[in-house]
Amino acid sequence: MATTRTATTQWKGPLIGGAGTVSLDTSGIGTYEISWPSRAEAANGKTSPEELIAAAHSSCYSMALSHGLAGAGTPPESVDTVANVTFQPGEGITGITLSVKARVPGLTAEAFEAAAQDAKANCPVSKALAGVQITLEAELLD
Repeated sequence: MATTRTATTQWKGPLIGGAGTVSLDTSGIGTYEISWPSRAEAANGKTSPEELIAAAHSSCYSMALSHGLAGAGTPPESVDTVANVTFQPGEGITGITLSVKARVPGLTAEAFEAAAQDAKANCPVSKALAGVQITLEAELLD
């Protein structure tokens, strides 16, 4: 069964000097302020499209890796993923780095690296962002 998730943005004014809000409608968990300076300079308590992409990517990747590891008979104790999305004004999103640290009892470093790379290639958000270079740093914790 397919699902659809919805967010709504209201923007007022021009790009420079304007501002807006983005609301997470499906979950109803909040409305967040956005502005050009929060995107291209310091966040100053506001969010940006890139931060929202980072949240989506880190959560999707963690789920995909956890699922792949469990499917291979080595369920993880923990998976912690950071997604850094780089935005360059005038160019757009120029890269994404995923950094993952996981505890997976009984798994070799080589098997973990393979699972981590597979999750990067096959997580739905990675696939949706295929036009951007995505790099991965993976660390298996003791």
